[in-house]
Amino acid sequence: MRRHYLAALLASGMFASALSCASAQTAAPDADAPDTRFSLGQIIVTAPRTTGIEIDGATLSSEAIYTFGRNALDDAVNLMPGVSAGNSGGTRNERLVFVRGFDRFQVPLSIDGIRVYLPADNRLDYGRFLTTDIAEVQVAKGYASVLDGPGAMGGAINLVTRKPTKALDIDVRGSVNFDNDADYAGYTTSAMIGTKHDKWYAQASYARSFTDHWDLPNDFTPRVPALEDGGARDFSRTEDWRVNAKVGFTPNATDEYALSYTYQKGSKGAPLHISDTVTTPRFWDWPQWNITSVYFLSTTALGDRATIKTRGYYNQFDSILRSFDTRAQSSQTRPFAFDSPYADKAWGGSLQLDFRATDADTLRLAYHYRHDKHVEFQTSFSTAGVGTTEPRQTQTEDTYSVALENELRLSPALTFTLGGSFDWRNLEQAQEYGAPLGTSGGPSVIYQYPRRDSDAWNAQGRLDWQAADAIRLHVSLSSRTRFPTIFERFSQRFNQAIPNPDLRSERATNAEIGGSWTDGTIRVEGAAFYSWVRNAIFGILTPAYPCTASTLPPAVPTAGCALRNMTQSRNVGKGEYYGVELSVSATITSGLDAGFNYTGIKRDLTDPTNALFRPTGVPTHKGFAYLDWSPVAALHIVPSVDLASNRWTIFTATPATPPARYYRTGAYATAAIRVDYAIRPGIEIGVGARNLFDDYYMLTDGFPEPGRSLFASIRAKY
Repeated sequence: MRRHYLAALLASGMFASALSCASAQTAAPDADAPDTRFSLGQIIVTAPRTTGIEIDGATLSSEAIYTFGRNALDDAVNLMPGVSAGNSGGTRNERLVFVRGFDRFQVPLSIDGIRVYLPADNRLDYGRFLTTDIAEVQVAKGYASVLDGPGAMGGAINLVTRKPTKALDIDVRGSVNFDNDADYAGYTTSAMIGTKHDKWYAQASYARSFTDHWDLPNDFTPRVPALEDGGARDFSRTEDWRVNAKVGFTPNATDEYALSYTYQKGSKGAPLHISDTVTTPRFWDWPQWNITSVYFLSTTALGDRATIKTRGYYNQFDSILRSFDTRAQSSQTRPFAFDSPYADKAWGGSLQLDFRATDADTLRLAYHYRHDKHVEFQTSFSTAGVGTTEPRQTQTEDTYSVALENELRLSPALTFTLGGSFDWRNLEQAQEYGAPLGTSGGPSVIYQYPRRDSDAWNAQGRLDWQAADAIRLHVSLSSRTRFPTIFERFSQRFNQAIPNPDLRSERATNAEIGGSWTDGTIRVEGAAFYSWVRNAIFGILTPAYPCTASTLPPAVPTAGCALRNMTQSRNVGKGEYYGVELSVSATITSGLDAGFNYTGIKRDLTDPTNALFRPTGVPTHKGFAYLDWSPVAALHIVPSVDLASNRWTIFTATPATPPARYYRTGAYATAAIRVDYAIRPGIEIGVGARNLFDDYYMLTDGFPEPGRSLFASIRAKY
């Protein structure tokens, strides 16, 4: 039966409603810069829209993504204050994102407002989400509107796709990448063609990213050459491509209807730990990782006071994980070799009614529904290389949410928003294949785990004050939850875990005070935040697990059961996350702009059963700074630097007790530079480098980050 749960559900060009973060007021963009953002797919954040390559705490523009060469989502949002990129480590080879310390399970990801969710475990791989053809990334931190649906315990991330702005709109981009020795290492490319008219618009786009390999830094010293000998990182090859088509109908100034189709295909390898000789290596590969998506959205004005928004979607996700005998990945004859396909589907929709009772009072009501269906059927191999395929196992559940939000303008400068929601989830099927519960071995059969339904409430409030023309202040308090995944409730993790159907929701109460100040060419934005985390889910070690018919997990024989170190997911963790964010951008002189942002965060999260536990993956201090120097109009020289302090990681290979050891790693200061030259209006060429000084560092134990890389690019717009 399937023991591994894939990450990554990608869909670009999808769209949905403006997820309303109430009280949000966005500044109008520069009149000279056409707005390429697909407005139906935005979540409304509470900061003015930035221009050019400026970076604030809520939005990241397409121009910034291109200039700093951030072609994958994890790398792109790492530019922003309060957001940190990470690495899962292990053979899953997943890129992670943390928002103010909250992880991928606690911060929903959407594309054009539509939730991206994996039915089994939601282990999203942010490195699979291409950014070369999107218009903007939006991040809501702490306070994310209840109207957006369930799960936003620590915030939300949304990718906004592009929309044509004129009768013929063309944008083509491409870059060739080189490794530390200036050898070919891969390429990225994207192309968009669209048309916009008074009553309708249409667009088609294509994006592709191919990494042949990336190099380790030159000062990497092989510790176990059989695992990694330096130079080109073994198994670092990845490939992703995506096509999208959308068409929209705009019959008048208030109404819009849009339909989008996306097909995504990808594959990736899995580098090995560079020094772990205790744990048996797992030689994994993802040869297939395909998405088909169809989305529809409409917004219709009902007179002068009301608007109704509808959306519907269908996703299909087909993938395969393969496990091989050896690092050559040419045979499958050992007991741990397998092929593990997934066939997942999701469909659903939502309704939102906005009613303006008075000029100062707006009431919003939203209803969400999503059906998730996960199907797995693993093929295991014998010493003769003969495969035996399990029967299909199905897990399905329905998720609902009803939300109410009221925005009240107390004065021309003061707005108060109050919201609440009730979420519930019905588990319909939870099948497994193996020895039935309470049996000692015996023939394998399809059986059902105990089914439990869940529900949770959420509440929040926010006060926004325009203290002066240049000063905006806000304070907010939000209590949000997220439901545990099927993996957390039922996975036996290679017969080393005990299912817990009664696992409850995690909860975080997020408080924030912040503001912004703009004075001509200078903009300063900052926030202080504090989060109380309760009922956090931990895997609890239970070495004295009783071997009785009523408590025995599936596929665990009674004989020798008490000798196993079993774990079980439980709501035992609690703690506090707190910190500050600051971002500054300014025009120093004509032709010279600068920007800087800083995040300081502390996480005090405790596991009462393990005094040595430390929350991993997030640096205590993190910053990003850049200069944009244009000595002549056609030339831009952009140096930049990423900085981060150490972060906790875990070394699990030692056989000592307890079986995990925490230590700090990951501090770095990496420089980059980009030079762009406009050879004529609409056509620009560029060259640049990342990790310019070839710094060696790791974000997680045993998995170094790439060394120096070079690129050459071209961009053409019409």
